[in-house]
Formats: sequence, C-alpha cells, structure tokens
Amino acid sequence: MPSDDHLSALVEHHRREVGNRLRRLRTEAGLSQMALADRAGLDHRTISRCENGHRAVSIDILVRLSYALGIQPWQLLHDADTP
Repeated sequence: MPSDDHLSALVEHHRREVGNRLRRLRTEAGLSQMALADRAGLDHRTISRCENGHRAVSIDILVRLSYALGIQPWQLLHDADTP
C-alpha cells in the first residue's frame, strides 16, 4: 500500500486527469460550462471545480455529465486510445 502522501498525490493526479478529460470532451462538443451544466442539471460552478481538479467527481455527477455529453461514463475516467 502506498504511503498517505503518495496516495494523496495519486488521487490529485487522477482528479486532474478526469478534469482535463471533461474539459476536452466539453469543448469538443462545442459546449460552454453553463450549457453543459444546464444539460446535466448541475451548477456551472460544479463543472468549473471538476475541470480544475478542485472537486472529486462523484458517481452521480459522472453519470449526469456523461449523458449530457452523449458519452459513456467510463469515457470520463479513461481515454479509449490509452491502454
């Protein structure tokens, strides 16, 4: 098991990866943060916090965002072209 510091760093890294992926998918879909928030039934500040890695994405938010983007939930967690 990794140390607490190492585990915290891993969590932060993955949170930022999910946020970057969310931002990329949102912009590829041609949506603003406000438009995505409206589609997902979320506050636009939630989208901003998720994209910036300041908020952990819960399963509920993950599902709302994925369907608002027209993708499968796993696509926010993992790029299809990355092994």
